Amino acid sequence: MSKANYTIETDICVIGAGHAGCEAALACSRLGFRTVIFTMNVDSIAMMPCNPHIGGSSKGHLVREIDALGGEMGKNIDKTFLQSKMLNVSKGPAVHSLRAQADKAAYSQAMRAVLEKQENLTIRQAEVTDILTQPEVEALELFADDSGGHSVFEGDSVSSGNAGFSEPSASSEASGPSRTEKPRVAGVKIHTGMVYLCRAVIVCTGTYLHARCLVGESITETGPGGMQRSTWLRDAMGKLGIPLRRFKTGTPARMDGRTLDYSRMKIQPGDPVVVPFSFSTDPADVQIEQVPCWLTYTNEETHDIIRQNLDRSPIYAGIIEGTGPRYCPSIEDKVVKFSDKIRHHVFIEPEGRFTNEVYVDGMSSSMPDDVQQRMYRTVPGLENCVIVKNAYAIEYDCINANQLKLSLETKAVDGLFCAGQFNGSSGYEEAAAQGLIAGINAVNYLRGREPLILERSEAYIGVLIDDLVTKDNREPYRMMTSRAEYRLLLRQDNADLRLRKYGYEAGLITQKQYDYVLYKEEKIREETERLKKVKIGAAASVREILKSLGSAPLKTACSLAELICRPELSYEKIKELDPDRPALSKDIVEQVEINIRYEGYIERQKKQVRQFEKLEHRKIPSRIDYDDVGSLRNEARQKLKEFLPSSIGQASRISGVTPADITVLLIYLEKNRGNADK
Repeated sequence: MSKANYTIETDICVIGAGHAGCEAALACSRLGFRTVIFTMNVDSIAMMPCNPHIGGSSKGHLVREIDALGGEMGKNIDKTFLQSKMLNVSKGPAVHSLRAQADKAAYSQAMRAVLEKQENLTIRQAEVTDILTQPEVEALELFADDSGGHSVFEGDSVSSGNAGFSEPSASSEASGPSRTEKPRVAGVKIHTGMVYLCRAVIVCTGTYLHARCLVGESITETGPGGMQRSTWLRDAMGKLGIPLRRFKTGTPARMDGRTLDYSRMKIQPGDPVVVPFSFSTDPADVQIEQVPCWLTYTNEETHDIIRQNLDRSPIYAGIIEGTGPRYCPSIEDKVVKFSDKIRHHVFIEPEGRFTNEVYVDGMSSSMPDDVQQRMYRTVPGLENCVIVKNAYAIEYDCINANQLKLSLETKAVDGLFCAGQFNGSSGYEEAAAQGLIAGINAVNYLRGREPLILERSEAYIGVLIDDLVTKDNREPYRMMTSRAEYRLLLRQDNADLRLRKYGYEAGLITQKQYDYVLYKEEKIREETERLKKVKIGAAASVREILKSLGSAPLKTACSLAELICRPELSYEKIKELDPDRPALSKDIVEQVEINIRYEGYIERQKKQVRQFEKLEHRKIPSRIDYDDVGSLRNEARQKLKEFLPSSIGQASRISGVTPADITVLLIYLEKNRGNADK
């Protein structure tokens, strides 16, 4: 049998089927491109090896944005959650964040079902061992086939909407001559020797690449949850000139819930009225019976056991090479770094409806087995706990994301995209957001179109990717609301208003969905204007209503909008004063009320955004020679060469580049405006 018979022809290959890989593969296939998603084990698709929840502070924003763009995560958690809660409700709407406890098995199964039913998408259990570039494929003579064709891909026929191999590659004249100067992706090879020919590859290996798990002195070369790790891709990345770094993360023990004493803990119920993640989910469908979580605490006895055994912790014994997450520390780190704290929160969270297994949130560890047994049993309610799965630390290979463009395409290889924890981030939501953007941009690359790049002022996803690509992140990156400069504009409640248009333009949002957003925008505008125009006088009937609502009487006439701004009042509470109001849906009313209450702050942030955009839209030619820019400090010159920022705004956020350097760069660009990159 000839080499040609061992090849399969497709459009896009996605390596890894975690949360990034699933979103990437779904985006590519839904946009009409033949896609193959590779996984080490089909039973690990969309697996939750750590905390079985979706959302949380700032992460809930990401899930809403994924949904607004046409992603799947929000829909999937709405189908499979155990408990849902809106966090930070005592604070302003900018930091309200939805969080849902997941049935981890159901979540994985539901996502796998979505992938299996998706047209143009093939799931393949196999380890990818190499990423091939055009010269390598040509050298293997994989295109030679006397029979007139070499594809054995079952879904070879494509619909008229599928660009497939009929459209010109983005490496052709459509994308400019600079692409031909670098290697270009042409396929992947799996462990059996089979080659998949393709024109774009998205790497989403998560924490599997060259992974090892550590429990005290016990080290196993395995991926999360005991799954097989990926090994050979490390060499493939090195061959492509993409260096890797070593990061680590960890997870707590899982316990048999029947062995815990919940009477010694505080119950943590879900919200009485559940808010769905997806804008497409009917709120009535998520009003289900919820499963409670529980709160307990560590104590001085717990901390003493940890301190006495620090020399046996891989973290402190020097066994672990990788850098761990600052904002999700192990219990050992908490005890050492926050020695003044006499206790730490421990949340007991269910793993599913049909299992007794519970997750011990707040006590991730890599302590030896015997230390874990003693340590956990000092916590109130866990005195007789039986551990089902030990806590462990996991080390893995990832890249420094400054090797990526804002599109998530590598700077070294055309058509090679990276997403998820492989980019040095942490969290399911961060991974899924990157996967969706990488998938959209892999399609744009094949179509010869400009990539979708969300700005920091438009989305948390924009903040996430810009931070990953621009900053020198020396530890796993975690999204937080404090990272977003314009968080009052980037609320989770208005993600559809901000981003549906991009999902529609990409082809992942339907005409009906987009039409509703346009309708919603118009109704919000109309109702806001009406409330500002309708005046209420100081009549006796008005005074009585205001008194019943605990609000001060009016001395002069004021608008309904002004009344809504009173802290004790709301749109709903003043309905007796507004008999002519139109019937509006809850989501429209929510936006009207927020816009009125926070109008001054919102306008102030919009003004800041306009100033920000002046720098953000000032592009830097890709062929600029920084050695030719006089008066740049050496550190700035070095960093600019390393990161190759695409705009002045991005350059200004690089560590080591000062405002003075930006001024020098602006002057240089102005003087050389006529020589701008074509």
